[in-house]
Amino acid sequence: MKLYAHPGASSLSVHILLRETELPFELEIINVTEKVRAFGGDYRQINPRGMVPALELEDGTLLTENLVIAQYLCDSAGRVDLMPAAGTRERYAVMEWQSFIATELHKATSPLFWPLDQDAKAFVRKRLSGKYRVVEEALQGRPFLTGNHFTAADAYLFPILSWALFFNIDLSELPNIQGFLRRMGKRPSVLNALKAEGRGLVTVLREEIESQPFEAYAPTGHALNGTGLHANLG
Repeated sequence: MKLYAHPGASSLSVHILLRETELPFELEIINVTEKVRAFGGDYRQINPRGMVPALELEDGTLLTENLVIAQYLCDSAGRVDLMPAAGTRERYAVMEWQSFIATELHKATSPLFWPLDQDAKAFVRKRLSGKYRVVEEALQGRPFLTGNHFTAADAYLFPILSWALFFNIDLSELPNIQGFLRRMGKRPSVLNALKAEGRGLVTVLREEIESQPFEAYAPTGHALNGTGLHANLG
């Protein structure tokens, strides 16, 4: 399999799951804004939609969309801890959170990547605050969205919540979200994925006693275009 990803974009969630499942894969870092592949070429020749993530299977089939790819990977690896068995209430709980993240968090955060004026940005941030509150309450007394165990929903939540740090959104009154980000930032699959992707949109939230909250990972042989790296990620 081959994953096409942009550093710190929502495709990071799929990258994390690939490392959690230990399924063999190749990684190609692309510039999703310019639609350019790592070493040149039009990314839209691979994925006509021009977005990430995209997962190319062994037979050449291309899967897109976070929720679909997550289910495919977890089911293929037989990882019912990450994506519970089909037909169970536990699976529907994970899928419910995946849907909320996709429709309420991901798409609500995306406008901050656009060239908006200050009033528009303030409106987006205000709307986001209510959605963050939903997550904050869900994480009360539990380390992950559905309970004590990490699932595919948490893999998706991590990059989307981390964009709050990229945009300097104040999370000081959201201790459960801060705790979640810190836990995720210590997870080997997350650290390895970030290191492989190189510097991008995701901030690793550290304890206050540690150095700086942002940790920039050096690229690992992946060519990146410098222009437009932080815009129009959808």
